[in-house]
Amino acid sequence: MPESIQSRLKRVQDRIKTVALSSGRDPKTVKLVAVSKTVPLDPIRAAIKAGVTVLGENYVQEAREKIEALKGEKISWHFIGHLQSNKAKYAVKLFDLIHSVDSLKLARELNKRANALDKVQKILIQVNISAEATKSGIDTEGVVDLVRQIAPLENLAICGLMTMPPYFNAPDKVRPYFRALRSLQVLIRDKAIPHVDMTELSMGMTGDFEVAIEEGATLVRIGTAIFGERR
Repeated sequence: MPESIQSRLKRVQDRIKTVALSSGRDPKTVKLVAVSKTVPLDPIRAAIKAGVTVLGENYVQEAREKIEALKGEKISWHFIGHLQSNKAKYAVKLFDLIHSVDSLKLARELNKRANALDKVQKILIQVNISAEATKSGIDTEGVVDLVRQIAPLENLAICGLMTMPPYFNAPDKVRPYFRALRSLQVLIRDKAIPHVDMTELSMGMTGDFEVAIEEGATLVRIGTAIFGERR
């Protein structure tokens, strides 16, 4: 008999609490983003009933359909995939936090669309911490300049950084990448750039979230451990 979403979620929540406490952190400082990409509505409803409060989606069109279907639920929706500028107008209508801003062009479009809605859109800057050609994100050398350029945009609020490190079978091999993102967060915070709030670090997924929490993650993006393998 397949394990229920409720029991999977409970196990993930317990693991988050355990590693947070062992790292000297308040578990409440780590927020679980349940990644519902390609997951049908019934399992998502089960996850919400079990206590999920934040859902992460990778595709605007898929998210739009789910948000409409689940509009009666008290859920915060996060966009965690690569976002094209031509989807910005939809993204600002749908999402409370966009994790994946990696260019001034995209930021300006989001700012324009948020202004039209009289909304201040919360964003994270996505950093290609591993300099992989296949990954989205600003390179580490360009992060501070990009933050300085985006900061004056009145309808955006920079809340922190996000990264997707290389995949390793051994989670501890990812630690240097998480540590590097945390160092960037501290560097930017120390520069005291006006209108920039470096409180969030979005890093860590099913295979490595415990290491991410040890290194300071405040948002962990977990799908498989909750919903099972994607079909």
